[in-house]
Amino acid sequence: MADCFGRSVGLPTMSKSTSPEVLFHRLEPLLAQVSKPIQYVGGEQNSVVKRWEDVTVRWCLMYPDAYEVGQPNQGVAILYEILNERDWILAERTYAVWPDLQKLMRAEGIGQFTLDAHRPVKAFDLLGVSFSTELGYTNMLAALDLAGIAIHSAARTADDPVVVIGGHAAFNPEPVADFVDVVVLGDGEEATLLISDIVREWKDQEQPGGREGVLERLASTGAFYVPRFHDVSYHADGRIEAVTPNRPGVPARVRKHTLMNLDAWPYPQRPLVPMAETVHERYSVEIFRGCTRGCRFCQAGMITRPVRERSIETIGTMVAQGLASSGLEEVGLLSLSSADHSEIGPITKQLADRYEGSNVSLSLPSTRVDAFNIELANELSRNGRRSGLTFAPEGGSERMRKVINKMVSEDDLIQTVATAFGNGWRQVKLYFMCGLPTETDDDVLAIADMAKRVIDTGRKAAGTKDIRCTVSIGGFVPKPHTPFQWAGQASAEVIDARLAKLREAIRSDRRYARSIGMRYHDGEPGVIEGLLSRGDRRVGAVIEAVWRDGGGFDGWSEHFSFERWERCAEQALEGSGVDLDWYTTRERDRDEVLPWDHLDAGLDREWLWDDWQDALEGMEVDDCRWTPCYDCGVCPQMDTAIEIGPTGRQLLPLSVASSPLVADSRS
Repeated sequence: MADCFGRSVGLPTMSKSTSPEVLFHRLEPLLAQVSKPIQYVGGEQNSVVKRWEDVTVRWCLMYPDAYEVGQPNQGVAILYEILNERDWILAERTYAVWPDLQKLMRAEGIGQFTLDAHRPVKAFDLLGVSFSTELGYTNMLAALDLAGIAIHSAARTADDPVVVIGGHAAFNPEPVADFVDVVVLGDGEEATLLISDIVREWKDQEQPGGREGVLERLASTGAFYVPRFHDVSYHADGRIEAVTPNRPGVPARVRKHTLMNLDAWPYPQRPLVPMAETVHERYSVEIFRGCTRGCRFCQAGMITRPVRERSIETIGTMVAQGLASSGLEEVGLLSLSSADHSEIGPITKQLADRYEGSNVSLSLPSTRVDAFNIELANELSRNGRRSGLTFAPEGGSERMRKVINKMVSEDDLIQTVATAFGNGWRQVKLYFMCGLPTETDDDVLAIADMAKRVIDTGRKAAGTKDIRCTVSIGGFVPKPHTPFQWAGQASAEVIDARLAKLREAIRSDRRYARSIGMRYHDGEPGVIEGLLSRGDRRVGAVIEAVWRDGGGFDGWSEHFSFERWERCAEQALEGSGVDLDWYTTRERDRDEVLPWDHLDAGLDREWLWDDWQDALEGMEVDDCRWTPCYDCGVCPQMDTAIEIGPTGRQLLPLSVASSPLVADSRS
């Protein structure tokens, strides 16, 4: 069989109930000719390979990036374990194939394969793709085509897997609506099991209605979005007029999935140990899910509400089991704001007590200044791994931080770093964004003033000039389901000009130039991310054009081409009345139908609009974990509630573990 370019691809010819060909014997001779061949070999510790004939439902899970980026992904790891725990479900993984191997595979007629058993992706019932970023869209098209799966949903047959997408970037799936079959909003644990149940029942009944039949079953639940069961109409000026179901039994709005009681879902318990180097080599424990801090730029915080904590007991059990089953030596205590866990002090102290004297270290992602304390930092560095501290003020000026609701004062930051430098730390990293709504040049230049003050404070507190502050800056991209979803995005030219002024302000002062490092991303990739994050179905033609033009791995600077995206957007959108600027720099008004309005993240649209107006006025909103409800809408609409401690319980036993391999699994 040939793909749409007339290239030969290897496809299984047997039914899906018959075990397909294992492709490794054909793949292995090619690996000596490519970079990092070990990423395609498989055989990782804790990976699972089941007999094809012993199961009813078969999932292929994909993270649409290279193995080194995708392997540590927490979402894929959790679903892989949950699905494989069921004796009637099989789950394997696949990742984006680098261009060097893609070329050889196409020449040899070898299709996209799974890492676990090297089976053809096309042979599976379901292909689940997890999107953390929109810049992985072209990689999905490449994988579909390499697998011999029609890239357009409407062209697929019963021989093709049902393509399911999820992850944060799936909360506006309209740019890829023509390429996917099903969209899952929110938490995937229960959602993927529900999909599996529906597919099993459909197969047991001899697949009534064929492919269309199973999609209709999924759509009728109101819990899954099937894009081709909805039509989009447009006004003459290019704005969306309406998104409406095009068949009976399909709800007009689709709800997100929210997993409650995280203690009942302690995954992953047996983490996959990578064979090749990856961006993170640690055992990650999600200590809570959701965030109600109300940072207006943060899509993750908005769409994952409400806050749901794992108890200290469950966290302790997961750490003990995860280390014992993997041999990993770093534990990442992850969440959107880990230091906000109601028992973060006891968690870090008691874990540090347990593993003191071993090689096990603890880490948190970047920490809010107002949630940091030196006791917490000392526990995290108990085993002697004292690296730099990372904070995220996000906005350079006090005014800007009020706009984005990141209520951390500069004095708070200075007091915190003074304490840290006085206790032996020598490096601080600060994260900021450029291009935020209402931002001026002065707001960005305030970053330089803050960094200089940090250096002065550190030198005084530590009694040495050997102090470093690294300023890391990313361009702001407005995201769906946030108060900034209506905002105009700053152009690449504006962002690059402001960053150039900031760089000069830092370098021109010889007292600080060597002590302040500056890392930043230029504005062009952010423009394309903005196109994809707030685009509608017409943007699908741009994505396809970029992929056909050789685009892929757009999250990698060496592969990203702004010129290609700009050119393809101009060609694909010609005659439509809209263009790249229309999707990015244009500010939306209150009544405009947004491409994702029919997808329910639980947030009240009027509340989001009011918060957008509050942002323009520089008004703050409190964290509803500790204050009365401020009516964002999530809890009543989703029938959920905030679940937090403290529980007052402790990790047991409290005796120190000499090695993670002998940690008591009761803990």
